[in-house]
Amino acid sequence: MKKSLWVRTGATVLAGTMVLAACSSGSDESSSTEGGAEASACEPSEGPVELEYTGWVPGMEDAIALWNDANPDIQVTYNTGPAGNAGTYQDFFNQLEAGNAPDLGQIEFDTLPNFRVQDGLTNIADCEGVMDAGDEFVDWTWQQVTFGEDDAVYAIPQDTGPMAMFYRKDLFEKAGIDVPTTWDEYAQAAQQIRDEGAYITHFPRTDVNWFAGLVWQAGGQWFANDGDAWTVDLTGPESTKVADYWQGLIDDGLVKDTAGFSDEWNNELNTGELWTWVSAVWGSNSISSGAPDTSGNWGVVQMPQWEDGANAAGNWGGSSVAVLKGSEHPYEAAQFALWLNTSEESLTALNKGGGLYPATTAGLELPALKEGLDFYGGEAIFDVFAEAAAATDPNFVWGPTMAQTYNDVADGFGSALGGQGTLLDALGAGQEATVSTLESQSIPVAE
Repeated sequence: MKKSLWVRTGATVLAGTMVLAACSSGSDESSSTEGGAEASACEPSEGPVELEYTGWVPGMEDAIALWNDANPDIQVTYNTGPAGNAGTYQDFFNQLEAGNAPDLGQIEFDTLPNFRVQDGLTNIADCEGVMDAGDEFVDWTWQQVTFGEDDAVYAIPQDTGPMAMFYRKDLFEKAGIDVPTTWDEYAQAAQQIRDEGAYITHFPRTDVNWFAGLVWQAGGQWFANDGDAWTVDLTGPESTKVADYWQGLIDDGLVKDTAGFSDEWNNELNTGELWTWVSAVWGSNSISSGAPDTSGNWGVVQMPQWEDGANAAGNWGGSSVAVLKGSEHPYEAAQFALWLNTSEESLTALNKGGGLYPATTAGLELPALKEGLDFYGGEAIFDVFAEAAAATDPNFVWGPTMAQTYNDVADGFGSALGGQGTLLDALGAGQEATVSTLESQSIPVAE
């Protein structure tokens, strides 16, 4: 039976099987309805409560310690896993099937649809304070966690991921190479840096959501929904432009084939083998923790543009905290998720420990976001990301099976990096696999 799709007028298009819009744009304990899921009964539990929360943000323990100190009757244990697409999401799906999922899970906005389709999220709309919290968040992030439904909230927004370019100020200056402001200049700099014996960056075969952020900046769309069916287009003109560009760098040997966030990658950043990283705001912590010997040598500028003088950015990541299906304490889990993502002390700890860029409007005014960072030579780098956030199109659309799409495209990217096929071939294969997956789940696909 085909799952119904409907369009909510106004901003974001969302649905029972999910017409989902992204940056800038669970599930019910009882019964699903055509427009979504009824909210679970949400009453305080009797006696002390112990919650389990799984995520991967560095420094999360510091924020949780603040909560635990202030809430002796609601204690949270934090379990650290790999980044979502690197394993934690699959763990969640396995745990949900087995009935032993943690109470709360970190889930990126682009993957929330997968969990909604799989009935893995608890609708916490009836939990105290949840519906009232909507006004505290940047509009598009609240749309992400409600899927446009008036009576549903499936997660609490945590952070966003506007993209810019981290670069080694010292190495560019020493080599006399101009910091690129366009993608043409970036390719030229890549050759100059290779002549110096290093690489401008790596191409992360498994971080397909990073590649999606580049397509986003270029003005492309991978998914669309007219209210009746999904359109899947991973090989449109903008996607093709981005794929061909990076294929050229790969073919010319100008970028490294190194897995992001690996020990090898950290070492390449630390030793100056990699000079730039086009990444999201949270990447500031990845560099400082992975390449400590380079303190003071990094700067941040807007990501290269496709046209000189243009001003466009993409988004990579951004997360929510969801109460997973089966939690015996949805009330307490929702209260913790609200505090974690709205209180100034928590948001400050998360920014300092993990480089998170808050999803709340008040969080964007945190004093910590106005300070210069010693690791970045005293630069107030979050000002750059604020500009990037403002330059990011709020209407990028996620499909309902992004984890599968990412995995299939990643397989093709790996082949391309090994000399078999191209990045564009990988996108085409990913498109075919995505359409097949949607059809196998009786989700309508446009002809």
